[in-house]
Amino acid sequence: MSLYIGVDSGTQSVKAVALDIDTGRVVAESRFPHRLIPGLPAGHMEQHPQEWAIAMDAAIGEVALRIDRSRVRGIGVSGQQHGFVPLDGKGAVIRPAKLWCDTSTSAECAILTRKLGGSAAVIRRTGLPFLPGYTAPKVLWLKRHEAANFRRLRHILLPHDYLNLHLTGSYFMECGDASGTGFLDVRKRAWSAAAMGAVDGRVAECLPAVSASHEPCGNLRPELATRYGFPEGTVVSAGGGDNMMGAIGTGNVLPGAVTASLGTSGTIYAFARKPVIDPSGEIAAFCSSTGGWLPLLCTMNVTGVTEAVRALFGWSLDDLERAAAGAPAGSGGLTLLPYLDGERTPNLPRGTGVFFGLDRTTLAKGHLARSAMEGATLGMNYGLRRLCALGIRPREIRLTGGGARSPLRRQIAADIFGVPVVAMAQDESAALGGALQAAWCDSPGRGSGAALARLCGRCISMDESTRCIPDGKRSALYRKRQLFHDRLGSDLRGAFDAR
Repeated sequence: MSLYIGVDSGTQSVKAVALDIDTGRVVAESRFPHRLIPGLPAGHMEQHPQEWAIAMDAAIGEVALRIDRSRVRGIGVSGQQHGFVPLDGKGAVIRPAKLWCDTSTSAECAILTRKLGGSAAVIRRTGLPFLPGYTAPKVLWLKRHEAANFRRLRHILLPHDYLNLHLTGSYFMECGDASGTGFLDVRKRAWSAAAMGAVDGRVAECLPAVSASHEPCGNLRPELATRYGFPEGTVVSAGGGDNMMGAIGTGNVLPGAVTASLGTSGTIYAFARKPVIDPSGEIAAFCSSTGGWLPLLCTMNVTGVTEAVRALFGWSLDDLERAAAGAPAGSGGLTLLPYLDGERTPNLPRGTGVFFGLDRTTLAKGHLARSAMEGATLGMNYGLRRLCALGIRPREIRLTGGGARSPLRRQIAADIFGVPVVAMAQDESAALGGALQAAWCDSPGRGSGAALARLCGRCISMDESTRCIPDGKRSALYRKRQLFHDRLGSDLRGAFDAR
């Protein structure tokens, strides 16, 4: 029996799972929280990278207590995308990491876009625009706002790369997560000299060489192997961003599958054998962490919106579900633009939440709850329709993330997306993806997409009891609500920017 450890370091916690590759079962799992730095100005979202490493050590250590540690052969790490981890020449963290959800870099995006000749020119050079969530504008922010820290900068890593450094001592970056930095030419899978130079001539010296996703990052450091009780020489795979690892963990490694992650943020993505470049820049033309490409849409406001409504009324999750289920589909015309944290698709970093359609009927708890679920899902569907316009044709959508546990939210998703949806049997898809990538990296078929697909087929299944089929009448209603939702967001764009 061979075991592989998968780690997922997210915004709120680190999860670890142990996968028995012979039976295809997850045999142990654990979770340890970490925190956002409180009290920062609006738009600034930061964490201490050292806390990720502490939480990862604790999560792996707890899993190790529940398994035969001598059978562990590899570790794969998934991490939140785009976060900027600045290190000095000795590998020490210079300042807290600015995260994917940090929207304080709008000015830097404008500067970089102007330097490269406008949005269309940027997309021609790299395949995707500069957005506040991406890493490149965060590096320029450091240069403009913290010059002393920028002078100390010697290494630029992403969150999962920092954890790989902790595990192996190696500075390493693979194509999937690298494609979310804004520095990578996603067509060529190579760093863009133009994008790096637009920030500073030193950036090229600070980024690791880009490696293929099937290559190992290295081997577990001896002192950690001793601490965990794992065999000496345990391999650490390339790892990847949470969406890239979530794709592996939902079997989204061949054309035809589509995954939707319903977490604090929302993503929908599909595997492609060739780059899928959106001239408008709304769909991210990412590389996958399996040797292909992963066109992806991202919204910043999904379960965070319903959690805010739940907290407002002091509800349990069951209370929220019952209240929303008691309101009619379409919430009686009440529409929520759910941009509590700004928005990425559409690109509205200064966007805010807006309830439109309040009257004496809709100003009710149930209507507010349901419109929060519907507004978040309509926001995701805005991007899904753009993904379809670029040639992606979903036959079903595999759901993952905390929101996938809600029966009502699953049915709303099916009705709005217009295709069947189904949740995964194993909920921790990104951690599972990390374990599967580690097994792939350790296999004779390393580098073969067919070999990875076979591993996924053995270890991944869907929970058929959760499958939801679109209701024709509700889907027709939501198509009309979608048009209004999109128009409302477009009409208010100027008001958001004027705030």
